[in-house]
Amino acid sequence: MSGFELYCYLRDKNLLKNSPKYWWPNVGSEWCLVTTILTQNTKWQNVEKSMNNLGEINLDKLMKMDTLYLSELIAPSGFKNQKATRLKLLANNIIEEFGDFENFKENVSREWLLNQKGIGLESADAILCYVCFREVMVVDKYTQKLLAKNGYEFFEYEDIQSYLENEILDNWDKISHENENNLNLCFARFHGMIVEYMKK
Repeated sequence: MSGFELYCYLRDKNLLKNSPKYWWPNVGSEWCLVTTILTQNTKWQNVEKSMNNLGEINLDKLMKMDTLYLSELIAPSGFKNQKATRLKLLANNIIEEFGDFENFKENVSREWLLNQKGIGLESADAILCYVCFREVMVVDKYTQKLLAKNGYEFFEYEDIQSYLENEILDNWDKISHENENNLNLCFARFHGMIVEYMKK
């Protein structure tokens, strides 16, 4: 099964019928940015508990919040001290470098994100895809496992990403209409379909 056939197979299963449009909740928001960090090495249900504890959240609030207090609020997500420190540092760096969240969304680069403490390839691309609406396919362990199951062995993150992005781009004329002619939306939903399928 090729990458495009995989996309069609998953799409026909209607896996995202009960999900938000982009699969990830509250896309484009500071809430979404925080969840891309909290979701590292934990289940989404734990992230939701942490976000419920946090309530309304923005960069300014994160910067001013006591680190110990923040770590207690996000404890359900695990690695609470590490994630609290990294969230505060990220918030500070965004404001220092970009001035505000909207400018960050518009102008941040993958390279800048990868230079932030605790942000690897998957988290950087999740931020670009779901927070900044860039045309980027997120790759996670589920993606790797599903491709391996279908006979595709990739050892590098970028190789998986390029393969899947090219499969979509090469067949874009067949599926653009169902994705509102929005490549970012397509990549977001493709990633979401993979996760939902592999969680079953």
